[in-house]
Amino acid sequence: MSVLSRMLRHKSVEQLQSEAGQSGDFRRVLGLWQLTAIGIGAIIGVGIFVLAGQQAAANAGPAVVLSFLIAGAGSACAALSYAEFSGMIPVTGSAYTYGYAVLGEFVAWVIGWDLLLEYALIVAVVAIGWSGYVQALLLQLTGLTLPAWAQGAIGTGHGHVFNVVAAAISLLIAWMLTVKTEWGARANTVIVMIKVIGVALVIGVGAFYVNTANWHPFIPPATTAADGIMHYGWSGVLAASSVVFFAVFGYDTLTTAAEESRNPQRDLPRAVLMSLVVSMALYLAVSLILTGMVPFRELNSPAPVDAAFKALGLNWVRGVINIAAIAGITSVLFAFMLGAARIWFALARDGLLPVWFAKVHPRHGTPYRPTLILGVFTALVAGLLPIGEVAELVNIGTLSAFIVICTAVLVLRVRKPHIQRSFRTPAIWLISPLGVLFSMMLIFGLPWHAADGWHRIGGLPVITFDRFVIWMALGCLIYFGYGMRNSKLERGG
Repeated sequence: MSVLSRMLRHKSVEQLQSEAGQSGDFRRVLGLWQLTAIGIGAIIGVGIFVLAGQQAAANAGPAVVLSFLIAGAGSACAALSYAEFSGMIPVTGSAYTYGYAVLGEFVAWVIGWDLLLEYALIVAVVAIGWSGYVQALLLQLTGLTLPAWAQGAIGTGHGHVFNVVAAAISLLIAWMLTVKTEWGARANTVIVMIKVIGVALVIGVGAFYVNTANWHPFIPPATTAADGIMHYGWSGVLAASSVVFFAVFGYDTLTTAAEESRNPQRDLPRAVLMSLVVSMALYLAVSLILTGMVPFRELNSPAPVDAAFKALGLNWVRGVINIAAIAGITSVLFAFMLGAARIWFALARDGLLPVWFAKVHPRHGTPYRPTLILGVFTALVAGLLPIGEVAELVNIGTLSAFIVICTAVLVLRVRKPHIQRSFRTPAIWLISPLGVLFSMMLIFGLPWHAADGWHRIGGLPVITFDRFVIWMALGCLIYFGYGMRNSKLERGG
């Protein structure tokens, strides 16, 4: 068999469906609401508590709500594709597994290897942000601070050496996901409920303080800042949509738990769509409320929601908001570490990584080896590196996965139109190409400009692309040196 044919070999959808029905690797413990909570938990985080206000101040003004609508429309194209695949192929691995079924082994490996890094780094980034919120709340409530060496990574402040809180929460989430998935899922559902209640409080209380004059002009006139970048106007709205797009995905993480779902064909598509719809409704409402409460330029703050209520003297709400923000960030940690561990497990189960990683815990039924390794890795990254260094790599992979999924769902409609699907993407010939085009636009189509000494594409430093290429080159070495020869399909498994 030639190298090219080995790269293009794939599992049939029928084979994957059969494996899903027979697999006993995981315990099926997750219902619709727990799956939906994983999706909502991954989507609602810093986007609603930080990006909505910051992008209103920096780029879009009150029209940041239009930015969320544009980003939501692009994300919905991918969500509909995920919904169709998750009901048709209810196997752990998400985009990796779907790519394996349609586009071949090498494409599947690339997207799986890609998402493994993305998800792990998202955990590290969010853990660093979680640490900042917790330390601020600790100071506010008790007046206590950690020793300087334990407050952050080297270079983030005087005397800082290691971010102890960020490392600790990474290890705690890994332990919860190792012991029992349902324990972590139940805790996550409670955390998501706290977060949604906090967001509802922001909307409910803030609505009484909206001054509609703050919404005029809804799209502020375009201006050019000192850095040469255009802000406001429609260009600002589009620029903001490219930033907030990364706040409206995350539903893909719940599809990695397909083999832990009690009724995956029914529940996974519903959970994907419900999590996006609920999250988008909350994003749009918060965007309108914040820009109505105070002039949008006052939202240029590390904590815009807190700043808006502080400006109006509503201090009693601020404490609840900070607790909800911490809860929201915790649920993001849970969702993405769960996703990373299961993608790692799927790669190993298919032979593309050593099968040692594909052993489930004999008592708890969890992929404990990848989970614990990810816990230690993310703890070290979060403890030792500044948030800016880690965040640079956390965008490209998800957009690449969206391109693969939107392409694959269309290819499979042509190749196997009559295969059983519990959910069918409507207007597939429109939705699928739009999803691909939107994702490609965000990766390549935005203008270059200079900032902070680096050239950027769509807000991402070019150094990000360099590191991404290095990671993918390492992935290719592993695939051609190990995965291709040890794949289950190579061995006839």
